[in-house]
Amino acid sequence: MARTRYFSLDEYRRRWAGAGAEMVRRGYDVALVWGKSTFTYERSMDVLYLTNFFSSLSGQEPDSSAWNARGFACVILRLGLEPEIVHGDVNPRPERLATANQHDHMDPIAALAETLKGYGVSGRVAFVGADTLPVKYARQLEAATPEIEYVFEDDLVAKVRRIKSAAELELFREGAEIADAALIALIETMIAGKSEAEAATAAITELFARGAYVQRIAIAHGETTNFLESTPMHGFSTDVPKPGDLFHADLLGPPLEGYWLDPARTAVVGAKPTPEQRSLIEDCNRIMTEGIEANVKAGVRIRDVAEATRSLRDELGGDFSEFDANWPQFGHSNGNMWEAPFISLVACDESEVFEENMVFGGETFLTREGVGTAEVENNWIVTKDGIELLTHTPLEWW
Repeated sequence: MARTRYFSLDEYRRRWAGAGAEMVRRGYDVALVWGKSTFTYERSMDVLYLTNFFSSLSGQEPDSSAWNARGFACVILRLGLEPEIVHGDVNPRPERLATANQHDHMDPIAALAETLKGYGVSGRVAFVGADTLPVKYARQLEAATPEIEYVFEDDLVAKVRRIKSAAELELFREGAEIADAALIALIETMIAGKSEAEAATAAITELFARGAYVQRIAIAHGETTNFLESTPMHGFSTDVPKPGDLFHADLLGPPLEGYWLDPARTAVVGAKPTPEQRSLIEDCNRIMTEGIEANVKAGVRIRDVAEATRSLRDELGGDFSEFDANWPQFGHSNGNMWEAPFISLVACDESEVFEENMVFGGETFLTREGVGTAEVENNWIVTKDGIELLTHTPLEWW
């Protein structure tokens, strides 16, 4: 029988208390927390964290005379009270929810407005998820609740989520074992000379057999290694690599319960790299292990690690690439997505430090003309003395 919730109600009460304390710190009595899942994981983050709600709808359905804003959900946080969730699912699976207070409605915007009016809510209200709720629906809500001043506080719950509980850390460890098995199966299939699609199938088989999930599998080989994936729409192609082709693979997404892991590796088809390929992969791995991981522990300034990593990368040498343009960073915090703080010289506040029981992905990309691009990423827990490695897929495959 499938379990109803991974986490205990005490774990959710801890989260609610943390969100309430952050509301008090920012001066709010009420906060609205928005999310969207509907088969698309990445914007379910805060709602999932607070209530364990994940929509069973098939997508953000176009509005009709029967429904409006389907697929969106809002958690109402009021100080001292159990959260409420307003959503558009007719069958909300109440046994899975962490809160008994839920409203299912074909128009969650209208239902939310009526609920807020019923409570007499007015004045300043924290609006968490301005980057999630479309303008159309936000304007509907504003028009229906003119007595409320909505103030964007998109990081309110994210601040609470960044330090992981003991239960969350155990889930990360469990998820990492599954992700390792999937990534190993993928790499072994590619090394054997099978197609990218067959390699993705091998990974998916490991994940699904363990009741796990992934948002995306990104594979590229040969001439496409300078990009994250060979086929942008799907992440992988049906192409069969040639012996000696460089390839990299990245598992992106939540293996378990919406908690994000994204390990990546680079190898060579046939496991017989040229000296240039071997140097590229070894140097890429060194940047991650010696530049990032060796310098991390609780209390260390994140920007200092980014500077040390950049210095090592410059010393080893590499060409500017598509990866550098899209992801000017050496890693990121992991939670219910990849998120701030970032190990970066341009995307990190000067004051940000690593804190004990944060979870991170440390990553790097290295491009050399005539050789290709290597990428590598590990996931780990920050400890007072260093890191606890979560990802144990081998770094080298020869």
